[in-house]
Amino acid sequence: MPASMCKANGIELCFETFGDPADPPLLLVMGLGAQMIAWDDELCAAFVDRGFFVIRYDNRDVGLSSRIESSGGNFLESFAAAQQGQAIESPYKLSDMAADAIGLLDHLGLQKAHVVGASMGGMIAQTIAIEHPDRVLTLTSIMSTTGEAEVGQPTPEAMARLVQPPTNDRDVVIERAVESSRIIGGPEHFDEDRIRARSAAAFDRAFDPAGTARQLIAIMSSGSRAEGLAALAVPTLVIHGDADTLVTPTGGQRTAELVPNAELLVIEGMGHDLPPVVWSQVVEAVTANTRRAAL
Repeated sequence: MPASMCKANGIELCFETFGDPADPPLLLVMGLGAQMIAWDDELCAAFVDRGFFVIRYDNRDVGLSSRIESSGGNFLESFAAAQQGQAIESPYKLSDMAADAIGLLDHLGLQKAHVVGASMGGMIAQTIAIEHPDRVLTLTSIMSTTGEAEVGQPTPEAMARLVQPPTNDRDVVIERAVESSRIIGGPEHFDEDRIRARSAAAFDRAFDPAGTARQLIAIMSSGSRAEGLAALAVPTLVIHGDADTLVTPTGGQRTAELVPNAELLVIEGMGHDLPPVVWSQVVEAVTANTRRAAL
């Protein structure tokens, strides 16, 4: 169906659905600064073909969903404070973003869903499972981490991509996306034409670097999820690429270590991206995990 808007958790979310609403719902949660279209149409269709009602949406502060205007949002200052163990002021936290997703499920009349999150979306998906366990059938955490400072940290080269000064120049934004993908996306599956096309489509749909900064601060202010992850009783799949330099593989390994009975899938050559070459493997693994749900 075409993109729609809904009220959720006091804000507006833009969302789309694919497939038959009578099928088991699969909620896709995207990562930092990424719009719902980063879940490619073809990947969504592959999940529909496996019998799911697929839901993707723009997180707050990205795409066509609400902006959370705030005088805060200096990522560099917040990062420095976090490194020194100081408390961080933030307009919202990952818990608020998890509540947004629950509001979307409420709008759609869905009591429970299989929840799949990538990168920051994995952090949000973990938070949904921890704070709203009765709404989650299964959890899949992709290229994400636990919020613990000891694991999943970016390499210095990848961190340098995060802290670049913002720009609204379309050409520069696209070039930066290409260069970032060379560093974080895994050299084995790098596809410059695909990255350029995706970046251009995202820029033309909506672009707001200030919103991305606020999302980053939400991540840093939300702390560790280790205790909550260790208490989960939901079937959990953790997927990570062995070439990920933005959220290094220890983040996924630690997630799988903490969650009781979690399954870990490490994909060779995959970086911080979901290139088409891995889609069939990801779809099969997610589908297998959903079969573990107690309906």
